[in-house]
Amino acid sequence: MQLRRVVITGMGIISPFGRGIGTLMDGLVEGRSGVVNVPELAEIVGMRTRVAALVPGIDPKEIPRKFRRSMSSMSVFATLASHDAVAQAGLTEAEVTGGRLGVSIGSTVGSPQTMQDFFRDFSIDNSLERMKSTIFFHIMNHSCAANVSQTLGITGRILSPSSACSTSCQAVGYAAEMIAGGKQDFMLCGGADEFHPLTSATFDVMNAASINFNDSPTMTPRPFDRDRDGVVCAEGSGILLLEALDSALARNATILAEISGFATTSDPASIANPNAANIAHCMNMALLDAGVTPAEVDYVNAHATSTEQGDIAESEAVFSVFGGKVPTSSLKGNLGHAMAASGTLELAACIEMLRNGYLLPTNNLENIDPLCGQIQHVQELIHIPVNTVIKNNFALGGVNSSIILRRYNQ
Repeated sequence: MQLRRVVITGMGIISPFGRGIGTLMDGLVEGRSGVVNVPELAEIVGMRTRVAALVPGIDPKEIPRKFRRSMSSMSVFATLASHDAVAQAGLTEAEVTGGRLGVSIGSTVGSPQTMQDFFRDFSIDNSLERMKSTIFFHIMNHSCAANVSQTLGITGRILSPSSACSTSCQAVGYAAEMIAGGKQDFMLCGGADEFHPLTSATFDVMNAASINFNDSPTMTPRPFDRDRDGVVCAEGSGILLLEALDSALARNATILAEISGFATTSDPASIANPNAANIAHCMNMALLDAGVTPAEVDYVNAHATSTEQGDIAESEAVFSVFGGKVPTSSLKGNLGHAMAASGTLELAACIEMLRNGYLLPTNNLENIDPLCGQIQHVQELIHIPVNTVIKNNFALGGVNSSIILRRYNQ
């Protein structure tokens, strides 16, 4: 049980639609897709997928050079998103730098582009003479968390979860637990990832990447759809500013939503394939942590990456916990799969659905797979009151995570 209530007072978003929560929601509400054809993928021998969802229009030079030198694209995304979250929350410089604010931001790995550039150069003559002194800061696993802390002058706790698709969901959950336990008053939390062809290649070699829509990129991915053919990789960053309720009330801050429950569990059934029973267990643990019954949940924001095994397992799990009456959708049909950033990009959209009273549909869901048909799919924008949401993320390696998000009630 939480000792202090935890609320959200700021959001920062860098998505395939651009920068800002408003830009993200405009794209989602309008049913647009951020997926494009990426010509450079055709240059890789054996690569079949040609699509990805890339971040447009970001200027790294907004960040002073003395900080930017240690950043790859993912750290740039995380830093700009963190600035925006702090600004929306209205934190003072003293609150940012005084030790009450901590960081919980992760990525899947360090910068793959930096690693490729270094080893390509190193392999020419096995020489370190051209190696830049800042290269390690690009490729260390905690690069995003460290760069955000350095740039903003944060002196509180620092944590960098790394669990691929579950990263930012875990980052938010762990941050909420730190605040609930009284260790910090504020936490910047979430995830970031940059696109690299080898990310898509990881799924391609497992026959899990989308390859049938290379000439019509906005038609993929297709979560829960009969004609889906796999993952579309993406990039970006989603950062939330979490705060103790008593702190937010004392500052007269605008409260966007409340984090009321979190669970993360290990699934030993398979390192690669999801298991419906273990996914259901994770959701039930999150509900128990929040003190919420399945009947109180108004919406399930599914992980649903558009793979056959993943979509079916999650559908079975959702049905086993909630039956067939709770509206469910995935946002990856619009955004692709931003890996470590996906959880908080989607969680930010859930916050806006709570605040504005509507549910977003699953983009590209035209023919529901009968094996996913037992749950209630959202196929068009629905205007209804939304008070409680469960948000799921599941990762290769058997890492499950779920967060319960609620409308704030005093």
